[in-house]
Amino acid sequence: MAFRLLAFIGLIVGLATAALAQQPDVSAADRAAIRDIIQSQVDAFRRDDGDAAFGYASPSIQGMFGEPDTFMEMVRQGYRPVYRPKVFDFREIVSLHGEIAQKVHVVGPDGRPVTAVYPMTRLPDGSWRINGCYLQAPDEHQA
Repeated sequence: MAFRLLAFIGLIVGLATAALAQQPDVSAADRAAIRDIIQSQVDAFRRDDGDAAFGYASPSIQGMFGEPDTFMEMVRQGYRPVYRPKVFDFREIVSLHGEIAQKVHVVGPDGRPVTAVYPMTRLPDGSWRINGCYLQAPDEHQA
C-alpha cells in the first residue's frame, strides 16, 4: 500500500514538473505587453474599430486577410466569443508549437465559456502582435 502511495505521489510530482516545464520563460514586461495588445484588440472589437483591431494582428495575419473589413467580418462570423465577450479573464502564458501563447477564459454573448488561446509573435522592434486565435472548450471541462 505504501509503495502505491509513493508511486502515485511520484506520478503527480512528475506530471507537475512536466507542466511547469511547458511554461515559457517570459518577462513580466512581456507578459504585460502581451495582455495589453490582446485587451486593446478586444476593446477595438467592442467599438467595431476594424482599423485598430487589424493593427494588433501580426503581419502574417494581416497578409492573410488583406484589409480590416475582411478581418472584421471573419471575427464577427467565426469568433463571436472574443468579438463580444461578457467575460474576458487572462490566464497563463504557455508554449504552443514553439510560440508564446496567452490563454484567456472567455464567456461569449451566448453565455457559454470557452478558452481563447492567442499565439503571439514578436516583431523586429520588440513589440508583440497577435498571430491567431484558437477557441476550445475550457480547460476545466476537457478530459
